[in-house]
Amino acid sequence: MASTQDLKRRVRSITNTRKVTKAMELVASARLRRSQQRIESMRPYADRMLELMAGVSKAAGAVRLPLLERRENVEHVAIIPITADRGLAGGFNAQIIRRSLALMREVRAEGQEAVWFSTGRKAASTLRFRRMNVAQSWVGFSERPSYHDAQAVAHAVAEAFVNREVDRVVIVYNAFVSALVQKVTVRDLLPIPQEMLEAAGEAEQDATGGTPDFIYEPEPEEILARLLPVYVETELYRALLESAASEQGARMTAMRNASKAAGELIDNLTLAMNRARQAEITQEILEVVAGADALSG
Repeated sequence: MASTQDLKRRVRSITNTRKVTKAMELVASARLRRSQQRIESMRPYADRMLELMAGVSKAAGAVRLPLLERRENVEHVAIIPITADRGLAGGFNAQIIRRSLALMREVRAEGQEAVWFSTGRKAASTLRFRRMNVAQSWVGFSERPSYHDAQAVAHAVAEAFVNREVDRVVIVYNAFVSALVQKVTVRDLLPIPQEMLEAAGEAEQDATGGTPDFIYEPEPEEILARLLPVYVETELYRALLESAASEQGARMTAMRNASKAAGELIDNLTLAMNRARQAEITQEILEVVAGADALSG
């Protein structure tokens, strides 16, 4: 049985750990509110951008643009896992990496090769450890991404797609549902899915009560060529913001659970310490009584 001093040391150590986890929970909670505001402001813009592009695409008709090209023989698939730069967020990073590796196995089963473009130190370190083919990685902005960060990633993957280094681009990220729920999302980024454009076009028609008759200046093809790169940047920025909010929600929940577990452990250790102290006192009393009996005898 551990001594009273050992138990006291463990209680002090766990109490200090609980202070750290409590502080991290409060910091994550404050950052979550800011991240949630950013993603809630971003979602309507991203949805409207998709609707606008769907309308222009329909007006342009059958156009041949590099970012819309659907290749019959897909040989290389770019996978972009969006993870955090730090841990201590429960299964936030693990579930993205697990889903990305499962996607890689699906790609290889179809006779295709996976090419990695990663964001976040957790994905970069895991892929490096597994000796994967990492074309490019970005770190340092997982908690507060900017549009400039999304542009850097978008330009790299769009250039690889246009140059036929990859034939398909897929992003894997945690979509923010609530502070307690983050949903792993797999989305095709390039070529831009036709079903997505059609769904956005139908949503716009429902909202306007029919197909609006626009006069485009310049021509729809030229507008679409300008919109496509912006759409890719916007979708990546949205994914980064979703991931940032999800990271803070996951970290807040993980730190709250850690604080709760530390409190329960402190209670158990305090009970064990009181029992140990009581046993020591009882032992001392027995020794005194035994000594008194020996002297009187």
